[in-house]
Amino acid sequence: MDGNAEGDITDTWGRIARALAVPETRDRAAWEQRFYDALEGFKFLPGGRIQAGAGTARRVTLFNCFVMGRVEDSIDGIFTALKEGALTMQQGGGVGYDFSTLRPGGAPARSVGSIASGPVSFMRNWDTMCATLLSTGTRRGAMMATLRCDHPDIERFVDAKRDRHALRHFNLSVQVTDAFMQAVRQDDSWPLLFPAEDLNNRDAGDDEIVMREWPGKSVPVACVVLRRIPARDLWARIMRATYDYAEPGVLFVDRINALNNLWYRERISATNPCGEIPLPPYGACDLGSINLTCFVNEAFSERAHFDMAGMQQVVATATRMLDNVIDVSQFPLDAQREQARSSRRIGLGLTGLADALIMQGIEYGTDAATEFAASVMGAICHSAYGTSVQLAQEKGAFPLLEKSEYLRGEFIRALPAEIRDGISMHGIRNSHLTAIAPTGTISLLANNVSSGLEPVFDYAYTRRVLSADGGFVSYELTDYAVQQWRAVHGKDGSLPAALVDARSLDPVQHLRMQAALQPFVDNAISKTINVPQEFAFSEFRSLYEQAFEMGLKGCTTFRSNPVTGDVLHTDADDATATFCCTMEREGD
Repeated sequence: MDGNAEGDITDTWGRIARALAVPETRDRAAWEQRFYDALEGFKFLPGGRIQAGAGTARRVTLFNCFVMGRVEDSIDGIFTALKEGALTMQQGGGVGYDFSTLRPGGAPARSVGSIASGPVSFMRNWDTMCATLLSTGTRRGAMMATLRCDHPDIERFVDAKRDRHALRHFNLSVQVTDAFMQAVRQDDSWPLLFPAEDLNNRDAGDDEIVMREWPGKSVPVACVVLRRIPARDLWARIMRATYDYAEPGVLFVDRINALNNLWYRERISATNPCGEIPLPPYGACDLGSINLTCFVNEAFSERAHFDMAGMQQVVATATRMLDNVIDVSQFPLDAQREQARSSRRIGLGLTGLADALIMQGIEYGTDAATEFAASVMGAICHSAYGTSVQLAQEKGAFPLLEKSEYLRGEFIRALPAEIRDGISMHGIRNSHLTAIAPTGTISLLANNVSSGLEPVFDYAYTRRVLSADGGFVSYELTDYAVQQWRAVHGKDGSLPAALVDARSLDPVQHLRMQAALQPFVDNAISKTINVPQEFAFSEFRSLYEQAFEMGLKGCTTFRSNPVTGDVLHTDADDATATFCCTMEREGD
């Protein structure tokens, strides 16, 4: 295919299956058929980049998401990083950056006799670049910017999007450390600092110096404390900002690194645009999701049950397919190719969870729902890991594997003994295997099943889709489970008893669902905690702390507000605001 329209969805499944079977040196035709069978009926939904690009003649990457290299604190370094981001986005990849390496605003740049303008000012260049590329196609630009919670410009970063026209193509997340959370609990002061060696020969004099890990530094370095603020003041500022305009999110960066399977060689400080893939510099991940609705038998009856064994068979095939993506994909940059093929990260997750619950008469957010979700994600995780061990026997382990160190990893130690024994004997093909992505677009393709692990937004709603001319086209949509219910019960206005919409749930119910799945996700989870507009700030301000206590790797909230608007909305909603980081984030 060279971009011409396909006849129907079966043509698309055939194209993807053929393309991903190419690396198979034995029984290629048989694997192509197995791949097709997994795709048929939307049982397995590869990431959007795979579906759009696999088997075409287009010069695109099949990887949805990237974290870019370290942004060097110089004009040359900054604009080299900008160019690399533009090349990556041009081929369809979303990008994430840690801007903590850039000097704070006001710091002297003595070599040129000027002062630094700070990370947020340079982020505007990326925002403009993204807008320019957006004008050349219909895929929404997706970028993530992170900044350390102890960077001197953190307050400016937190407040950056109060202007509804600023940084509209960025998602923002604060790198929150365990030390900061402890300072918040204890009501301590919090140092804002920067590496002394990067402050252009600043005469430290009587400055306070502390040792800190820092992006791009192999060991902790001496940092100058430029000022101190109350930790609770900064935390309140973060919470007020996300309450008012849905940003920033938080990344619990120490937990991310403690649970990283490649803890022995990587230090992670950024994620892909939706947060489900924490990655090292030039890291990449290819994504895919198991559509749980396809495995509910005898839906809406007392005999409704879930076909766990059938799902596990598809998981095994999907794991192999995503591994093959690494070998057939193009990469915008050589460094991305090297990183991807050295670790062979994949991110297999689920979608349609809320609809699968409704079809079995289980209400989202209840104990029964979290138990079901955990059992399904556990099965996906263990099946994927078992398959990856088998692939290592057949095709070889990922090049960065050091068995003894890998097996000491906190996540790996929690796997069943038979999987750990398999890794010890044979290695493992992929360093990471599971992630839960937003799946907004691919779930819509699969007859509008509920997205990722999110609850149903509403049984019927309007979705705005970006068109080729840069405008929006609105579509009236009905949730998949409701479609199936009405096919049996008619369109008399009745709805499934288990149907609850996102806005009627308590935010803590959202957190509990995310926490139930986190033990089985070695990458991370993209989950939006929906908050009613009338939800009091006094209750809201504790949500991120609860997320931290529940063991999550990060948290994002969305409360309808005039700055961000909505991609999804009911007739009563105001959908006139500019888009960006809405309650259904772009499936980057």
